[in-house]
Amino acid sequence: MSRLIIISNRLPYSLEKEGDKVGLRQSSGGLVSAIKSYIEQGQEGCEFSEKIWAGVADFSPEEWEEIRKNEDTQDFSILPLFTDEQLYSDYYNGFSNSVLWPLFHYFPSLAVYKREYFDAYVKVNRQFADALIPMLQPGDVIWVHDYQLMLLPQMLRLEIPDATIGFFLHIPFPSYELLRLLPSEWKDSLLKGLLGADLVGFHTFDYVQHFIHSVKMLLRIDNNYNTLTYQHRLVKADLFPIGIDFNKFHDATNNHEVLEIRNGIKKNFYEKKIIFSVDRLDYTKGLMYRLQGFEKFLEMFPEWRENVVFILNVVPSRDSIETYNEMKRRIEEKVSTINGIYSNLSWQPVIYRYNHLPFDDLCALYQAADVALITPLRDGMNLVAKEFVASCNAHRGVLVLSELAGAASELSEALHVNPTDVEDVAATINRALTMPVAEQRNRILLMQKRLIDYNVTRWVNDFMDQLKAVKKEQNKIGVKLLDDRITGMLKQRYASAQKRAILLDYDGTLAPFTKLPGDARPESGVITLLKRLAEDEKNEVAIISGRDAATLDQWLGHLPITLVAEHGAQIRKKGADWVSTTSIPDAWKEEIRPLLQVFVTRCAGSFIEEKKNTLAWHYRNTMPEFGFTRSRELINSISQLAQNTPIQVIDGNKVVEIRLTGVDKGITALNLVEASRPDFILCMGDDTTDEDMFKVLEHRGFTIKIGNGNTAAQYNIISQERVLPFLHSVTTQQNKPEYAGA
Repeated sequence: MSRLIIISNRLPYSLEKEGDKVGLRQSSGGLVSAIKSYIEQGQEGCEFSEKIWAGVADFSPEEWEEIRKNEDTQDFSILPLFTDEQLYSDYYNGFSNSVLWPLFHYFPSLAVYKREYFDAYVKVNRQFADALIPMLQPGDVIWVHDYQLMLLPQMLRLEIPDATIGFFLHIPFPSYELLRLLPSEWKDSLLKGLLGADLVGFHTFDYVQHFIHSVKMLLRIDNNYNTLTYQHRLVKADLFPIGIDFNKFHDATNNHEVLEIRNGIKKNFYEKKIIFSVDRLDYTKGLMYRLQGFEKFLEMFPEWRENVVFILNVVPSRDSIETYNEMKRRIEEKVSTINGIYSNLSWQPVIYRYNHLPFDDLCALYQAADVALITPLRDGMNLVAKEFVASCNAHRGVLVLSELAGAASELSEALHVNPTDVEDVAATINRALTMPVAEQRNRILLMQKRLIDYNVTRWVNDFMDQLKAVKKEQNKIGVKLLDDRITGMLKQRYASAQKRAILLDYDGTLAPFTKLPGDARPESGVITLLKRLAEDEKNEVAIISGRDAATLDQWLGHLPITLVAEHGAQIRKKGADWVSTTSIPDAWKEEIRPLLQVFVTRCAGSFIEEKKNTLAWHYRNTMPEFGFTRSRELINSISQLAQNTPIQVIDGNKVVEIRLTGVDKGITALNLVEASRPDFILCMGDDTTDEDMFKVLEHRGFTIKIGNGNTAAQYNIISQERVLPFLHSVTTQQNKPEYAGA
């Protein structure tokens, strides 16, 4: 059985002293509760032989030695990290919470871009890597958590290339427009750090899309839906909305201590409606707007005065940061203002508490409340909203939830509000307080069913199942990837063959893609390779390309090889002139060209390339999602226009090509092979159009696709830059010197 290695900024335990005895106390927090519940509920079928949690300790190395002597059996073995106090402050209070936290929560004006903060962030992530690498074993499943450790997956990957690594971000991932505010080195490092994982998890679909878009824009990495290819590996990004231990909160209604506290609250506020909210002190929680919304509610609906109380519990957080202390002062001033205006000798509208809430008190407040008012300005998920719904055992109660919280996408039956719209908040509070019991019941039941179906155990299992699936897909592709064994076999077959056909695509195979087609002129290494291959009398070399004849002639026409232009519409065999394989007039272009021009106008960065028998609309230089969307529209438009005509639409690599039917690379390749009757065939290409060659040559030769994804080819080379070294390795005879650039 494998081990589960959980890595977070802090350990799930803090120091606890009783007299002379030193021990550990489990810390609070959503992640700790989630993993603990998963382990408790899945003990019998748990696939992990050991659970180890690594994080920064809040105790000294000397205290750790004492703890180890007295350590009781815990849910996790722990690996504490000890770091310099100032370094940790710059990493945690500095980069993590003064740069990433505000920026990722859409408060860019609060971000403080100090170089020493980023340097500390790198150093602490490096300390994590250095502590973990020596203790990791084959088969370990590594699960890295949250924004403080975004560099760690790549650091681990560089040392242990085949490691199984998952990463989960518990806060929002911002849009590309916000992420790009970071200095170039910082944002590139963060994205590359995350791409060291096999699976990157987020709470919502929007966060997944923001991440993929940022990776595409900043690192120029292509995606296939939620799958990315980075450094010759598949990386998947997906959503996993964290769940809660539903039964823990639902069953608390039967707890005697909880019921006593609940009844006491109800008695204290007899015949009054109770609105309740609990949040950590943070500017992302929208506490001032929430108070303004409640104040507006009292103003707009005076009939509720003396008939409602708002219990606002703020949990202390980051007291060492002055901006948080200032926020606390402003909240308390606002509470005093509201109470000063509206309270009387027998009624106070806002009951304000600034302290930590024990579990029993929290559950009692959930059960006593008629309305939960949860209105953060931005939240990765917000488990309080889910806990309140789970606690509504009598199926009564209304959740008023910010539409900007991650939980809003799951809890669609809540009353959603814009937290900055105080009139909307006020009106929604009134609607919640007057909602019929039957409607409350229907809404609560629907949300509870969703929380039961996707509880915390399901969340962990879902992530682990997806992580396994990604590794399986990586291994599947790895089986088809060219390795030394397959390359050696191809080399032997090449050497023993008496007649060979070498069929090569050009763009994306022999040459990398460029912004403009004219910039992809062959490098000297390509010319040298083709010349050497052509000089061997056993070889028939053909470049089968979508390029036009004039360009191929200009770039490669001096070589004694066969050139195929526009996927087979024109052919120039070795030592012969160009021949057209079709005689159909090109009047169809006049119908298609204006439509392409419309899409050039509608999609900045796209352009038209016209060849003798082909029209092509390129969108490689456009905004990725925008260009792709426009390409779908174009394909649909042309497909309708081209019905009952002799033209076809080809969906290529960042290009839409329109050409005559009956002309494709497969037919051309088959004709060339039939004419030469070789005993060794090597065919390489990267695009959709090359699949036609792979299919017709499936049982006749060796077919290789450059890149990953579904293909009819037998093998894959993961990237274009490996093509030339591979060809030199296979085609260089042992009695000749190897290619210096291989």
